[in-house]
Amino acid sequence: MKNIKIVKKSFFFTCTALLFAALALTACGDANSRYVRLAVHLMDKNGLFAEGPAWAAARQEALSAKPASLEEAQETVRAALKVAGGKHSFIYKADDVREDTAREWEMPEVRIEDGIAVITLPHFSGNNEEAQKYTQSTLDAIPDSVRGAVIDLRGNTGGNMYPMIAAVHRFLPDDTILRFRTRKKTQPILTSFVTRVAGVSQGSLLEVPVALLTDGQTASSGEAVLICFRGLDRARTFGAPTAGYASANQPFPMPDGSKLVLTTGCDMARTGEEFCDDPIAPDVLTDTPLEDALNWLNNQ
Repeated sequence: MKNIKIVKKSFFFTCTALLFAALALTACGDANSRYVRLAVHLMDKNGLFAEGPAWAAARQEALSAKPASLEEAQETVRAALKVAGGKHSFIYKADDVREDTAREWEMPEVRIEDGIAVITLPHFSGNNEEAQKYTQSTLDAIPDSVRGAVIDLRGNTGGNMYPMIAAVHRFLPDDTILRFRTRKKTQPILTSFVTRVAGVSQGSLLEVPVALLTDGQTASSGEAVLICFRGLDRARTFGAPTAGYASANQPFPMPDGSKLVLTTGCDMARTGEEFCDDPIAPDVLTDTPLEDALNWLNNQ
């Protein structure tokens, strides 16, 4: 009888353990499904391309999934993201959010060559104080006497566009320099707003010819700077086509600490042209963009 009691007790504990394991799996499964449902809800409300038959099919597929883990839930969401937000949308995992709260970035460089300001404008991802430093240091290095400018956007992979644009805003007219078009509205971006966000005073216009250099790494906010000059008679672009990420992204925090980074709008130039997932071709396709740009400026 003693042995029987032990067997019964072991059986009881085994059944109890299995029950708790099943409950844990059920709870986990529910959490994973909730993750997917929340992501789909955010895409429904904000995704630039979250409409039409393609999105209806992707939405149904995502909501019908039964993810058994967070990884499976995120894979399901990634597939839907590519439809609702295009190639610029992604999931920023919780570990990456914790470890990479701000990317490393470099300060702009300005040199004056025979009256022409050559401005190397790298990506930016710092805080407000750093944004002001990034912008003001560039503005301070550009004399009023310049007769032209080169804005080098090669390798500028993006980040916060406002300090970048504000750093070269004196070459832009005081008007609507860019627009974001979402599914529901179009938002104009004015020069005065850009300088205010960057924390600097708006300077007077330097109405001189401007050459912009691009390559295959010019992306996102780097492309936004380029688009601000689109349609200006005194601006010309040199180099190679850009990366094709000219769209506005918005991060949404998720329950596990990750972020859903969703494309919510496309960039619009003053010309009315829309840019999003396609590369932007330069006016002059060249392997020697700086030399060609300086030659063009010297002939203006």
